[in-house]
Amino acid sequence: MHPIPWRSYALLATSMTLVGSYVGLSKLLVAAFPVFLLAGLRFGFAALLMLPWLKKPAHEAPLDARSRLLLFLESFLGNFLFSICMLFGLRQSSAVVAGVIMAGIPAAVALLSRVFLREQLGTRTLAGIACAVGGIALVATGKHGGADTTLVGALLLIAAVLCEACYVVIGKQLTAGLGPKRISALINLWGLVLVTPLAIWQGLSFDFSAPRVQDWGLLAYYSATASVITVWLWMAGLRGLPAAKAGVFSVFLPVTTALVGLALGEGLSTQQALAYGLALAGVLLATWPAKPAHR
Repeated sequence: MHPIPWRSYALLATSMTLVGSYVGLSKLLVAAFPVFLLAGLRFGFAALLMLPWLKKPAHEAPLDARSRLLLFLESFLGNFLFSICMLFGLRQSSAVVAGVIMAGIPAAVALLSRVFLREQLGTRTLAGIACAVGGIALVATGKHGGADTTLVGALLLIAAVLCEACYVVIGKQLTAGLGPKRISALINLWGLVLVTPLAIWQGLSFDFSAPRVQDWGLLAYYSATASVITVWLWMAGLRGLPAAKAGVFSVFLPVTTALVGLALGEGLSTQQALAYGLALAGVLLATWPAKPAHR
């Protein structure tokens, strides 16, 4: 019987819970900062925090062309495009509806891991993914927040789901040769390079005295969690699990996002509570150790 990878489970769950918290709180940030400037400040603050992580450890091989391409794609899809689609999408959506759409991440990860990583999907993993998606999708039939969501906002959030799925699959390939800290620092640096021209463009006409002290504090939390803590936690946990099984833990993202929305006054229904319970049951179904076969 294989040992249960509790450490990987805990790292992945914590990472996606923190991601969900800042996705929900981003509705407050996009009200205080333009989207591209917000992304640039995030990557810039995080780059300063992760300067020591850029140095190559002695045991790691030099970056080859494939690793460099994967690092760029990981940042372009999982950092840059995900952030832009998510932030613009949240401007035209409620946090609860964002949670519904983000419920598609486990299924998207499973599909991409099967196509690109040739991972076999067990029955329990598939059932867990179905529970995770179906549970959160139940809230789509509710009224909470639906009036605040436009078609463009929903499409942008769907694009963010696809970007996040690519992030998981590419990250699995990167962890085979690079440590979590260095991956985090390098993809954040690429994100900073990509968004800087747009951030400067918006920053030239922005009144930096307008945001309140709490807005800057929330920006600091966003920068540290989005680019430093959650990426390290995810990459460290991903090393010990197949991408499809790890993807099930992304259900903590929509759950936390929706709960933050509820905390911000979007209301809570019995149907939503049942939906979140079903989603978490999906995580247990996919990760609970199977009984050893009798000989």
